[in-house]
Amino acid sequence: MAIVKAKNIKKTYVQGKVKVDALRGVDLMVDKAEFVALAGPSGSGKTTLLNIIGGLDLPDSGSVIVANNEFAKMNQADLASLRLHKIGFVFQAFNLIPVLSAIENVEYVMLLQGVPKTERHDRATAILDDVGLEGKYDRRPAELSGGQQQRVAVARAIVSGPAIVLADEPTANLDSKTGEGLVLMMEKMNKEKNVTFIFSTHDSMVMEYARRLVTIKDGLIVNDETR
Repeated sequence: MAIVKAKNIKKTYVQGKVKVDALRGVDLMVDKAEFVALAGPSGSGKTTLLNIIGGLDLPDSGSVIVANNEFAKMNQADLASLRLHKIGFVFQAFNLIPVLSAIENVEYVMLLQGVPKTERHDRATAILDDVGLEGKYDRRPAELSGGQQQRVAVARAIVSGPAIVLADEPTANLDSKTGEGLVLMMEKMNKEKNVTFIFSTHDSMVMEYARRLVTIKDGLIVNDETR
């Protein structure tokens, strides 16, 4: 069952007097519980495609359907609600709230969703244990290593039970060993919880673990390989 259906996606940016064709007619379908990497050099369009799938950006033309929600029929409030309830995000720069502890960062999305306090706490501690941060619930981001911060970010993305998790260069700010540990953890979440993951990456290690590798070059998909 397709959880993402993107058809003929085109996106052009204007930088000064220069037009940049970020995506030039991309088709992509992703089924539930897939573990997909979007690969390609900087400027290939992979992050643009990820942002469009996540509703953070809109295409100039083409259609996007995520979890049976067609973006063209949604207003900004609808898109914000979809992102809150159906899409988890993991960013290259972690994007944790510095004044909140690890558990408070993980609980934050559930707080916005209106999940009761006791349930929020129980789910947050369970997911932090799952990602190897047992006993570090009360540490703020500055008291955690880069790898631990990214694990908090993954826990935050997954804890609310989204239909899909989008990860933009999740290993870019991590050393190779820490990055591999993070990918193995996400692979475990994918297999055990059937969470759909789509990464953008130029990290060859992440590409090796992906069970489907979609290569983008100059705004077009040039290869789509399932292992």
